[in-house]
Amino acid sequence: MAEHDLHRVAFPKLDDVQVAPLAKFGTRRVLRDGELLFQAGARDYKFFIVERGAVAIVEHSSGEPKTVTVHERHEFGGDVDLLTGRPALISAVARGDTEVFEIASGDIRRIMGERPALGELLLRAFIARRELLVASDFQGLRVLGAGSSRDTFRIRNFLARNQVPFTWIDVDHDPQVGELLRRFGLSEADTPVVINGSEPLLRNPSTRVLADAIGVRRLLGQRVFDLVVVGGGPAGLAAAVYGSSEGLATAVIDSTAPGGQAGTSSKIENYLGFPTGISGADLASRAILQAQKFGAQFSTPSQVARLEFENDKSVVWFDDGEQVSTRCVLIATGANYRKLDVPRREQFEGLGIYYAATPTEAQLCRGSEVIVVGGGNSAGQAVMFLSEHTPRVLLLLRNGVLRKSMSSYLADRIEGAGNIEVLPDAEISHMLGDQRLEVVEIKNHRTGEMRTVRTSAVFTFIGAIPCTEWLPVEIETDSKGFVKTGRLVSASPYWTARREPFLLETSRPGVFAAGDVRLGSTKRVASAVGEGAMAVQFVHEYLASG
Repeated sequence: MAEHDLHRVAFPKLDDVQVAPLAKFGTRRVLRDGELLFQAGARDYKFFIVERGAVAIVEHSSGEPKTVTVHERHEFGGDVDLLTGRPALISAVARGDTEVFEIASGDIRRIMGERPALGELLLRAFIARRELLVASDFQGLRVLGAGSSRDTFRIRNFLARNQVPFTWIDVDHDPQVGELLRRFGLSEADTPVVINGSEPLLRNPSTRVLADAIGVRRLLGQRVFDLVVVGGGPAGLAAAVYGSSEGLATAVIDSTAPGGQAGTSSKIENYLGFPTGISGADLASRAILQAQKFGAQFSTPSQVARLEFENDKSVVWFDDGEQVSTRCVLIATGANYRKLDVPRREQFEGLGIYYAATPTEAQLCRGSEVIVVGGGNSAGQAVMFLSEHTPRVLLLLRNGVLRKSMSSYLADRIEGAGNIEVLPDAEISHMLGDQRLEVVEIKNHRTGEMRTVRTSAVFTFIGAIPCTEWLPVEIETDSKGFVKTGRLVSASPYWTARREPFLLETSRPGVFAAGDVRLGSTKRVASAVGEGAMAVQFVHEYLASG
């Protein structure tokens, strides 16, 4: 969409018919010139409609105030964070004597449900505003750290995967660094640091501390949910959308960021309805917003420690001692890629060894030859993405068949690309480097031939280990840890219901599994979404029978 058209979508003027239902929910507020409606960082700010006067939207990410836009009569304030519950990125200030109607975020969700046409206009505006803000010179959080720092990569990766706008300032190469460090009384030894406007500096914060400080992580409270989804990949997000839209009190818990492995895919081209493809991050962010529009709650990053059962309820325990109770659980924790069995691999993780190929990683290896290990679609998508950002990509296949588990469209492109080389029967035998990865030795295990490659990055997509170590014995798995469902658990000693298990139900009634974590699932985004949606139907049937 052209910037002019995006601006028109982002800042519409409402007519009297559209204002009337909004004003019904609103509280009238009169402000004087220069008075704040809310300030950047506010966690419970409200939607507003200007009735008289004007309201300026101001951002301070560079340290100096900058007016983004000015809302006049029958224009409204707010963006996607009204639905996500995250703190405001901008401030709203009255220009002259001003009168507004303020509306709480919960009521905005209600209006969206009751007035779909108006709700669509508001949602489109919220999304367009965030796109315009990110595309501007808005800096968001500022991360000062070296590209050679594992903690800098951890912080950048977390922010990117959670859709938090930020600017990375590389202390090794950015000429502004010296002045910034002096301004905050820092030295390079203090980095990485995170600067959040006028908030106190965060010096190499843990992921949990960072998430709490910037308002990403939200507690679920003490209510009993109808459905708690553990894992925010495609299956979990689909369940969140369908569950919340159908009136189920739904919560999603994820250890890192919603999106799962699919969320790190640079481009998914075989998902229904997106003929030109869509990035995993975009697909995930749309699904998250969609679920939040219907009232689903998200808690991330939150690490689930164990699952227990109390009468007809399930209790999900977090690693910090918090807990949440629910009538039903959906296990959608997916699977992690296996790690290379190569000496010094742990030393280079985050410093040359990566498990996703996104702009965050690509920024670290521009100008370098890179290596991708794996033969599935995730590896193929990574190869194609990296071939657009690096001079040369080597794809290592342990077996000699490119098309064994990769879609034909990806294999065709790889074979036709001029800067991609496929090495069959190959594996990494050694990794070398000082502070970060510099050299890789590759062995052809069929011929014994050795090859040395100078590279700054190896991307691994080999096999999958299901994330089920937190499950109790009542949830049966196979020898590899994949969760059994349906007919496979009908004879389980832990199955206590008089009926047969539903197709996606585990050996414990009311606990379901979907997506890559489930034994026998098809490892594709579309099938995971289908299973997540199907699981909600079984949740309804379980609740109705109980």
